[in-house]
Amino acid sequence: MRPVEVIVIGAGNRGYEAYGKIILKRSDIKAVAVAEPNDVKRERFAKEHNIPPERQFKTWEEVFEREKFADGVIITTMDRMHVKPAIAAIKKGYKILLEKPMGVNLEEIKELYKVAKENKANITIAHVLRYTMFFQKLKELLDKKEIGDLIGINLVENIGFFHFAHSFVRGNWRNSETSAPSILAKSCHDLDILTFLTGEKSQTLSSFGELRYFKKENAPEGAKERCLDCNIDCPYDAKRIYLGDYTGWPVSVISEDLSLEGRLKALREGPYGRCVYYSDNNVVDHQIVSIKFKNNVYASFIMTAFTNKITRKIYLYGTHGEIYGDLDENKIHIQKFGKGEELINLSLPFKDLVGHAGGDEGIMEEFVKVLKGEKEETLSNIEESIESHLMAFASEEARLNNKVINMDEVREKFYS
Repeated sequence: MRPVEVIVIGAGNRGYEAYGKIILKRSDIKAVAVAEPNDVKRERFAKEHNIPPERQFKTWEEVFEREKFADGVIITTMDRMHVKPAIAAIKKGYKILLEKPMGVNLEEIKELYKVAKENKANITIAHVLRYTMFFQKLKELLDKKEIGDLIGINLVENIGFFHFAHSFVRGNWRNSETSAPSILAKSCHDLDILTFLTGEKSQTLSSFGELRYFKKENAPEGAKERCLDCNIDCPYDAKRIYLGDYTGWPVSVISEDLSLEGRLKALREGPYGRCVYYSDNNVVDHQIVSIKFKNNVYASFIMTAFTNKITRKIYLYGTHGEIYGDLDENKIHIQKFGKGEELINLSLPFKDLVGHAGGDEGIMEEFVKVLKGEKEETLSNIEESIESHLMAFASEEARLNNKVINMDEVREKFYS
């Protein structure tokens, strides 16, 4: 059986380093075209995937000027460029894997959903955490009522100090005017996981948070606007983060030229060399969301920049026990009341798993099955994924206006 064929739109970090590398490892899927405005990135992707010149496009519009010539499309453009190519792909009859968030405002997501319904489109949203062994196992334990009825959840996203500085202070997601609020851009993953684990929609929601630290009034005395000009001992020093021997992510993002000279040039001229206290960032660095679900499960979610490790930690509270898990360790601790603790060691630790604790591989496995016709849809189809986006927008409204949001009213407005 021939491999299924896909077009990759956007050959940056997700398109090239995540999905592109997975495609190269599999024999049942092949990238047959790429659309990418950056010449270096486009040519790099085309060379690795042996894509001929006539299938290398500078814009996504060029792809959809042609008749359908592949089975599916993987869209990994920047957040504000998700909806238009997705709609174009729908109208050409492609099955789609679309990076999250699917859009940056309710209006464009509503438009995408309307077109998808009208055309009976098959869209998978890249909520990759659903496909990890870690969260799959937690879902299984809850469904089996291993700790009785679920009462509450506490989920913490430890973004990691250097990750937040890289992506949300200096990087592409630093400003909500050019990207999206961080609760959407970063943590719609987590709101989706809460929905996945509870198996229910949210009823009410409130949220608090702000940009607390990464602003000029917190700059140390003598700090310079560029790290190359600064000698202060600082954990966010761009020289420390980007000029070592390691050139994988996040270093690989700052320049196409990863030689020392190329990286120095990037820090001297580009956004990644700016002091974290003198950037043009405005997204929150610490936020709390409190949610009541319709099945009376209460959840709290914390997104924070101020952690050493990049991981997610979760606590599940049931009538007959509790569960604790750390995604980075890929271990789950079950404490049934009155009994000894049980440890589930799922597999290798997170550092030995590729792409979101194996979630990138998991979603690609499911998407390939859909492309082959072996499955109707994936766990993160557009119907499932809209809920997390509505919750993210509601969280931002609640945070900005200090109010409790009735989620039924949000849904009624969206689906009307």
